[in-house]
Amino acid sequence: MLMLLFTISGCAVHQAKTKANTPADFDLPDGPPKVIQDMSQISNAIPKSEPLARYGNHSPYTVLGKTYHVMKTSAGYQEEGMGSWYGEKFAGRKTSSFEPYDPFAMTAAHKSLPLPTYVRVTNLENLKEIIVKVNDRGPFHGGRIIDLSYAAAAKLGYMKKGTARVRVEAINIPNATTYTPRDTTHRTSASKSTTQATRTATHIKPSFDSHIYLQVGAFSQLSAAQHLQTKLISALSSPVTINSAGNAGDTHLQLHRVQVGPFQNEMNAILVSEQIKKQNMGDPLIIHR
Repeated sequence: MLMLLFTISGCAVHQAKTKANTPADFDLPDGPPKVIQDMSQISNAIPKSEPLARYGNHSPYTVLGKTYHVMKTSAGYQEEGMGSWYGEKFAGRKTSSFEPYDPFAMTAAHKSLPLPTYVRVTNLENLKEIIVKVNDRGPFHGGRIIDLSYAAAAKLGYMKKGTARVRVEAINIPNATTYTPRDTTHRTSASKSTTQATRTATHIKPSFDSHIYLQVGAFSQLSAAQHLQTKLISALSSPVTINSAGNAGDTHLQLHRVQVGPFQNEMNAILVSEQIKKQNMGDPLIIHR
């Protein structure tokens, strides 16, 4: 019973409706944290290879009279539906995996994905994307497929609204892959110049067949796109190109997209995206072309 209460208390939906046979605590109003942090300083969860959590993966399990089954693998999982969020009421409490819930961590609750699983969540109403770690069970409200932390919902733009239609996609993580930020503090000016000259070429043939890119910015002025391209080239080891579309005879009628890639897989794109965000050079979108 104690474990059941932990499971329920860590997975309530935002402003849940009163229902029979529900612990009283489950129906108390939820809301944003009393002290709000700067959301621009909160980064996506960084996917990494982790063992299954000791808690929260028991299958089947029952909550509020309904039985749920945990997936054996998250590979290939993709689903669209309503997303919600949970906030201050559960701050500091244990999630189903026994990690304490932090409203400002990029985490989420899901009814059937293995714990932990890293997923990309897209708000289909504004196309904003985030990466979160699923470490909890829920939401146990009909028609909702994922419960995001307060910060995750805020970054997707539906914190005030409460719910939004989202797409949830599991991220395939290569075995034993972890992320270590690349140290650029000791690069010499000569090596920077050589690297920049190598990557400035408009067309770079990749050594693999991939169509995964990061779009860092889109500009009506070519000079602005070129300025961002130069900054990215000096900081990254990936190819940086400008993809222009529109009236080829007039650069002022074109849209100039600054893109990084291609990448061998989505995991690599996510890691580079985090580098770009940490250096305040943009909030990239993963695109397939």
